[in-house]
Amino acid sequence: MIQFGTGGWRAVIGDGFTRENIQRVAAALGRRMAREGAQMELCIGYDRRFLSREAAIWFSEAVAGEGVKVDFINLSAPTPQIMFTVKSRGLPYGAAITASHNPALYNGIKLFTLGGRDAVKEITDEIEAEANAMAASDIRPIAFEEGLKDGRIAFIDPRDSYLDSILERVDTAAIRRRRPRIVLDPMYGVSLTGLLTILYSARCDVDVIHDTHDAFFGRRLPAPTLDTLADLQRQVIDHNADLGIATDGDADRLGVIDEKGRYVSANEVLVLLYYYLLKYKGWKGAAVRNVATTHLLDRVAAKFGEKCVEVPVGFKYVSQAMQENDALIGGESSGGLTVRGHIFGKDGLYAASLLVEMLCVTGKPLSAMIQEIFDEFGEAHVAEHDWPLTEAGRDGIRRVVFDERRLPDFPRSVDRISWEDGCKVYFHDGWLIVRFSGTEPRLRIFAEAPTIAGANALVETMAAFLGLPFEPKGQN
Repeated sequence: MIQFGTGGWRAVIGDGFTRENIQRVAAALGRRMAREGAQMELCIGYDRRFLSREAAIWFSEAVAGEGVKVDFINLSAPTPQIMFTVKSRGLPYGAAITASHNPALYNGIKLFTLGGRDAVKEITDEIEAEANAMAASDIRPIAFEEGLKDGRIAFIDPRDSYLDSILERVDTAAIRRRRPRIVLDPMYGVSLTGLLTILYSARCDVDVIHDTHDAFFGRRLPAPTLDTLADLQRQVIDHNADLGIATDGDADRLGVIDEKGRYVSANEVLVLLYYYLLKYKGWKGAAVRNVATTHLLDRVAAKFGEKCVEVPVGFKYVSQAMQENDALIGGESSGGLTVRGHIFGKDGLYAASLLVEMLCVTGKPLSAMIQEIFDEFGEAHVAEHDWPLTEAGRDGIRRVVFDERRLPDFPRSVDRISWEDGCKVYFHDGWLIVRFSGTEPRLRIFAEAPTIAGANALVETMAAFLGLPFEPKGQN
């Protein structure tokens, strides 16, 4: 069955991710567009995963068969570039063939709506239901080459306008004066050309690793985390670099290594950029974060007379809250963030560019900026752990935690508990959340405390209660 989660529809290639299912989703979207009376045009792009280009072609054939004009990005492209194209062309919908940071055996589809936003749950639920009810004989695809000949499908290349939009928003003059040395790790994904263009335009010195096309992502998970960036850490030290930058498979998420070779968590990156925009650039506006993201963001917002809005996991909720609150920044602990005035979706290239600008404008190394924030607002550290789940294991945890609402005795007093998205326990100096992943069959337990040891202790208490194995994680 086709099932959309927090980041689109993702499935194992050859199992759920098949030509027939891809075309079901496309046909369902095309019929929705016809019912809405919307402009019958969308854009589609794809990443470097196995079958991504082929899947984009199959999608295009089916949606064009429903009378939709297809703007086909004819080179592998970052997901934020596709979202930007939806926004800049005023299109009602767009699609990206990607499974983002999932393992290589997965692929999937992300859907976008007017303005370049992630499609909300009401839309994906309707498309999911219609696609699952559709028989193969209900699909009316046209041949891709036929569509190219008669204009129902057209190749486009929006890369320059996307990159120019980022360069216009970044203080390249400050970067040119400083000429930082950057090590770039695209993790075999689609950010290489874009980030090199931006960094070279700003006269950075750049070294690159993992830049070839490898659909297996070097046999690693294409997610820029502490567990996957050891090579980047070594290269930053070896090259005496100012910064290491990594992006996930479709370039909407960012991973960062500071000048000392230390992994900078996505939570810290989000706080850094918000603090920089408020204090050093003098911008104004609220912050938006999901329930599994650092509350240090709240402290920074309060200091500058702003608010921080908490939303469920899924960037579509971040985007919606940003628009409703005219927020300055929105992000999540998995490495995705966006800034007002660009797109409402995650953009690893723009976030990376702003981070380089921050180093050059402040003249301070990244480690010093982090310490500056800790000195002013206090330390906060997040421990993130996850476990693969069988169907039986998922059912057992759901029964205990979400049906019976049983929890362990925690080593600190509980202020309140929320069941809005998973189970989140609030303490006076931290929090813990338990929730099922919306993109793969895993359980996630995150916690925040003044020390990483304290955060790990909270996770360990919950894991022991559920009978899960536990090994604490550090930060370096």
